[in-house]
Amino acid sequence: MAELPPLNSLRAFDVAGRRLSFRAAADELGVTQGAVAQQVRQLEARLGMVLFERVPNGLSFTAVGRSYHSRIAAVFAELRAATAELKPEPNKVLISVTPTFAAKWLIPNLPDFTTAHPQVDLRILATEKVSSFHSDGIDLAVRQGSPPFGASLSVTHLFKQALVAVAAPHLIGKAVRSDDLQLLSKLPKIHDTHDLWPGYLAFLGTPDASQRGLRLSQTSLAVDAAIAGQGAALVSRFLVAHDLAADRLVEIGKTWEAGGNDFYVLMQRRTKTNPAVTAVMNWLIDRAASETG
Repeated sequence: MAELPPLNSLRAFDVAGRRLSFRAAADELGVTQGAVAQQVRQLEARLGMVLFERVPNGLSFTAVGRSYHSRIAAVFAELRAATAELKPEPNKVLISVTPTFAAKWLIPNLPDFTTAHPQVDLRILATEKVSSFHSDGIDLAVRQGSPPFGASLSVTHLFKQALVAVAAPHLIGKAVRSDDLQLLSKLPKIHDTHDLWPGYLAFLGTPDASQRGLRLSQTSLAVDAAIAGQGAALVSRFLVAHDLAADRLVEIGKTWEAGGNDFYVLMQRRTKTNPAVTAVMNWLIDRAASETG
């Protein structure tokens, strides 16, 4: 630690580098302009190199100063972030969901949540990765799979994996019946990473007679491609409920409850639960029940 420059000098350098002005840095730090300049001069003397060029309108980095500041600024940003995580924010709730769940169900339903709980600061982490309650600081997670998910977690069922084939109305024509399996067989298939089309067609007893297909990395993209008329997508019905109601999509074929891959909301078992987390948890359960009941 003895080899490190004084923290006050580094802090003055960080702020002066962000503002490129001793005066502006002094205003941010609540000290005099001379104090900031003195701290930077002491840092330059300790390092044995010039970090700033003094110019008429303020400051300009030297080459070494710019490089040094980029690393020092990153350290201070990390310190601020680490400190912010320790501050109690009783109304903040961070929920981890997949990008598809966020785009196709959670975000379209947010107006209802905001009306019911305007005091809750709901933050959404949309990722395909399995988030950690500890390292990522999440409060809730919506996951697709089969229990058990862990003894330390409280698990509540949200939605069954009820798969439907959907396509744009203009692609299939108004006169075609929704149970026309011959049409479904011929339609281009839009695949996602779950690759459930072979199992679904086997469930229907229908071959795939399409001449082409499309493969995408996310289910939400497959739904968007179906709306754009690129073919038929296979997706959980609750994820396209808004699109079906708005006639952007129509169902073709039967619903397939494949089983073993339903949607659940997960929360850590705690002796004292944040009321805001409980509010979000209950809203998710009630909203899901209202759509499936």
